[in-house]
Amino acid sequence: MRRTIAVVSAGLGRPSSSRLLADRLAAAAEREVRELGDEVEVRVAEVRDHAHDLVDGMVSGYPAPELKDALDTVAGADGLIAVTPTFTASYSGLFKAFFDVLDMVDDNALADKPVLIGATGGTARHSLVLENAVRPLFVYLRGVVVRTSVFAAPEDWGGTAAPDLLAHRIDRAAAQLAVEIHRRGAPVVRDPFAPTPFADLLDAG
Repeated sequence: MRRTIAVVSAGLGRPSSSRLLADRLAAAAEREVRELGDEVEVRVAEVRDHAHDLVDGMVSGYPAPELKDALDTVAGADGLIAVTPTFTASYSGLFKAFFDVLDMVDDNALADKPVLIGATGGTARHSLVLENAVRPLFVYLRGVVVRTSVFAAPEDWGGTAAPDLLAHRIDRAAAQLAVEIHRRGAPVVRDPFAPTPFADLLDAG
């Protein structure tokens, strides 16, 4: 079966540590999915590219075409990798805005979808952001968040930490995501703006 993994990276810089972590998670997940016998395509959405459209979409309720394409990619994917920088002990505002607009457009977009969460920060002390903020967000959106989350601090990029620790966490989380993707059928995507069939309207009465 052909699978799609959507990657949402909310880093602000270019390059950013959040995008670096997202790319490593995506490469590991792609490898793990292929080892289970599925074909896989990875599609990346950089949240910073949609910053202005996110604000407009939250106010109007109708996302611009490029943002809508990114939202559709996430809604139609077999699995999701979501990575945010740590801002004030939580996820970034742009990261939250992306998923707020996704939920406004389609409140079923992440239901039963396997999700791998990651975060970056200036110190390892921020690692609790994943369990205190990011995981609850995706649980609320009814995603299936894999057991292992991945946080990367500055020392994980070649500092004082053992060089294989980050790679080990990435591989373990990617394997869990691949298993959750493999055990599910293809996602069914509905158009939230499609008109309700007349017969359904009659049944509702």
